[in-house]
Amino acid sequence: MIIDLKRFIQSREFDWRQLEDFLDRARAGGIAHLSLKETERFNLLYRTVSSDLNRLQTFSTDPDLVSYLESLVSRAFTQMYQVRRARQERGWRRLWTGFPQAFRRHVRMFYLSAAVTLAGAAFGGLAVVLDPPAKSALIGFGHLQGRPEDRVAAEERSVDARYPLGRHAAFSTFLMTHNIKVSVFALALGFTFGVGTLCILFYNGVILGAVAADYLSAGVGRFLLGWLLPHGSIEIPAILIAGQAGFLIARCILERDPRLARLDRLRRQGPDLILLIGGICAMLVWAGFVESFLSQTHEPVLTYATKISIGVVEFAALVSYLTLAGRR
Repeated sequence: MIIDLKRFIQSREFDWRQLEDFLDRARAGGIAHLSLKETERFNLLYRTVSSDLNRLQTFSTDPDLVSYLESLVSRAFTQMYQVRRARQERGWRRLWTGFPQAFRRHVRMFYLSAAVTLAGAAFGGLAVVLDPPAKSALIGFGHLQGRPEDRVAAEERSVDARYPLGRHAAFSTFLMTHNIKVSVFALALGFTFGVGTLCILFYNGVILGAVAADYLSAGVGRFLLGWLLPHGSIEIPAILIAGQAGFLIARCILERDPRLARLDRLRRQGPDLILLIGGICAMLVWAGFVESFLSQTHEPVLTYATKISIGVVEFAALVSYLTLAGRR
């Protein structure tokens, strides 16, 4: 309890005046321009003056002093919040423009990722066309093992009963986290000199090609496009970009450069890898949301033409973003 208010003021006034001085300096340029040591001191002063204010509000009857400290604490909080918000805005702007810039800087790795996936898709498609029983070995998902036309009929009969409204959010979250894990895994396998990344991309391509051949040969291509395009137009490129990042890691490990050690080469590409991971995660969050709430809704609730159009628009927007955003 504060018994001697005068003595308390004398012991604490120096910190109050110092915080006030910091705030006056920040009025011109903001606390972001303070040095690291000054910023640490500012943060400490904010906490201690806040504590002083709390003690005075509890045990003092001097309204002028309380009002003065309330003003200091309020101004300090505003400065800290503005800096935090500005940093967050800069972070989002950097991701928004930095992600496509990093993508374009290493676009050859993306072409390699796409080529490996297309090779796998060609293999899977030919295998199913030439040897239909091979489908059971190539496609590891139980709900894709039956006849495509039977699945389409069942989906259209059940409308949207499989995923009641209350379960959409949980299913969406599962898809997001699963796809992010798979993509980060493909990226991390770049440390296997790219062999692991190549294998996972090829296998994903095999599954994609086998499913496409199976549904197209059954004459239900409209269902396939309506089911796959809304989320696949974002999800598949995201996985390809994850492969791109994995191959970038592999190149850093494999290339011979006497001027830079292997670890230094990885550090040099670190910022681009972080940007690619951030972009991949954002894309897969969107794809998971779309797959849960849109891709799983079929005719007669939502026409296939509408779903296909949405997927085409999404893909066109993504291509425009990756090729144009961040250009000067």
